Amino acid sequence: QVQLVESGGGLVQAGGSLRLSCAVSGRTDSTKAMGWFRHVPGKEREFVAAISWSGGSTYYADSVKGRFTISRDNAKNAAYLQMSRLKPEDTAVYYCASRRLYATISNLAHEYDYWGQGTQVTVSS
Repeated sequence: QVQLVESGGGLVQAGGSLRLSCAVSGRTDSTKAMGWFRHVPGKEREFVAAISWSGGSTYYADSVKGRFTISRDNAKNAAYLQMSRLKPEDTAVYYCASRRLYATISNLAHEYDYWGQGTQVTVSS
């Protein structure tokens, strides 16, 4: 089994930055491509960014492209989401997710096997 734990969320003013971390434990050899999603109550879960197992491929939602950067450190069993120029509409619970079998990236939530518990990001105007 794989456990994912997010950290780094908090309250920030618009225009500010936050760095989210996702610590992976357990069967880390079962962690392949990883992604970040976010959810606002009353709305659908939204894809944010994804990264391949090697880190060589990344993919971003249009809403965050140019402002967010996804990265990973396989030696530390961790993934990160650097968020800059934050906007109030970025306010959400952010979730880290990983694919069990596939190294290639995906923007589809149902293609991820493991999920963290989420970390709240609140951007004030």
